[in-house]
Amino acid sequence: MEQYYHREHLPRFGDIAEGNSGLADAFFAYYNKVFEDGALTAREKALIALAVAHTVQCPYCIDAYTTDVLEKGGDLAQMTEAVHVACAIRGGASLVHGIQMLDQAKRLAM
Repeated sequence: MEQYYHREHLPRFGDIAEGNSGLADAFFAYYNKVFEDGALTAREKALIALAVAHTVQCPYCIDAYTTDVLEKGGDLAQMTEAVHVACAIRGGASLVHGIQMLDQAKRLAM
């Protein structure tokens, strides 16, 4: 059975420039700038990226940022906590939209 996700695609991310090198260059310049040390350390940014990767369910990003966090001195406990933060936010966002459902149900019941 063939898979949709292929690990060998991740190291080829830069190949996307074949379609439009100007846009790819601009994106990668921005992307690299974002992950430099700033108000947040590069490790903190990698933990945020790992949490977001789980939220958007990107297996490429999960692999890349798991590696990146570990290379930047992070550990499994930090990564697991970041994933739980993402889970809590995603779950809370789903629940708060229940208020929209509750309001609509009350409007229709009247």
